[in-house]
Amino acid sequence: MTHDKPLLRVENLKVYFQNNEARARAVDGISFEVREKETVCIVGESGCGKTVSALSILGLIPTPPGEIVDGQIIFSGQNLITLDEKEMQKIRGNHISMIFQEPLTSLNPVFTIEDQLGEAVRTHKSIDAEELNRYCIQLLNDVGIPSPKQRLNDYPHQLSGGQRQRVMIAMALSCDPDLIIADEPTTALDVTVQAQILALLKSIQKKRSMSILYISHDLGVVSAIANRIYVMYAGIIVEQGNTDQIFRAARHPYTRGLLASLPSLSKRGKRLYSIPGSVPNPAYKPEGCPFHPRCSHAILSCQEEFPEMCDYGEGHWSRCPVLFKSKGYKESRIQGIK
Repeated sequence: MTHDKPLLRVENLKVYFQNNEARARAVDGISFEVREKETVCIVGESGCGKTVSALSILGLIPTPPGEIVDGQIIFSGQNLITLDEKEMQKIRGNHISMIFQEPLTSLNPVFTIEDQLGEAVRTHKSIDAEELNRYCIQLLNDVGIPSPKQRLNDYPHQLSGGQRQRVMIAMALSCDPDLIIADEPTTALDVTVQAQILALLKSIQKKRSMSILYISHDLGVVSAIANRIYVMYAGIIVEQGNTDQIFRAARHPYTRGLLASLPSLSKRGKRLYSIPGSVPNPAYKPEGCPFHPRCSHAILSCQEEFPEMCDYGEGHWSRCPVLFKSKGYKESRIQGIK
């Protein structure tokens, strides 16, 4: 069950990176929100600005070369952009935690699991050694790691990929945050373990009544966890809606391309569809709609005018006026998507 009250609201966020040659507009005016007890997913190809958006929320953009040049990030009524580093440290972990993509690189190889999990707890809680040990065992047990007492003495390389990711989830949960940002947490895992991690996140969310902002390039993964979806391309949001709207009535050519590239039993033995071309360099984006060089629906105006969001009702928006105006599009469906 979700609530209407937004826990996190991002408004017109722009994050640019400056190098010697040009200014890269990695995030170029995005707006989205995450409500209480809700799972929101941001999806898109690598290089579209998803991770930069997440790091901006936690104040982790390296400055220089990065800079938040415009926008607001409102969390529980506070604009996080206006907070100094000391104030942000109170937010990180305590109220917003992040699960990173590669647990093997995020975990320190020379410290035990207890050392690293304990440090995350001690940073925000006053706790003695005996109580800390019990708490760490409970955290590992909560995320489904067998023999948690023994695992505390292990080093990261002694655990499987799935177990390491569970440790990262335990660290994120250690201070009982209101919001967890999960940045492609299942990318390096096989399909079976991936499903287990997704089920674990859903179970923990229900138990702890927290919100999740899930970042992924894989719409197949997103379908299993999302309440609402924002589709991101070249630093902008091109479509947003609830899961059913995105999967059954996609309104943007980019979203439709992502859906068409999903494998399914009906496509067995056939070559999978792929969107031609690649995401543009954020320092050299094309004029007009940034997707137009790859889009089969593009017309002359797409090369000249930046598209506005089109309202399909009930919270479903798409940044494609060409398909918005086309007759009969409301009845179209993506072939092979159930």
